[in-house]
Amino acid sequence: REAHARGDIIGGAFTTAWPFLAGAAIGWIALRAWRSPLVLWPSGVGIWIGAVIVGMLLRAATGQTVVLAFVIVALISLGVFLLGYRAVTALV
Repeated sequence: REAHARGDIIGGAFTTAWPFLAGAAIGWIALRAWRSPLVLWPSGVGIWIGAVIVGMLLRAATGQTVVLAFVIVALISLGVFLLGYRAVTALV
């Protein structure tokens, strides 16, 4: 956010994050991921895809920016954060 010359870092971070948190929660509930929260498939992938798709739809519905570059960055960063630790757990 600092690099894009936007103030209010805490409020801005929440504004950016809430659609993805809501999407992850919807994916978590839809897949009943609490039964096997650390598995990569289907829990991890479903939560990841839910976070991205629902997150982008909520961003668009609330007038926030949804451009291809942002979608790609969100896919990659959410993939690392939501799948990375599950992949490590699977290897261990």
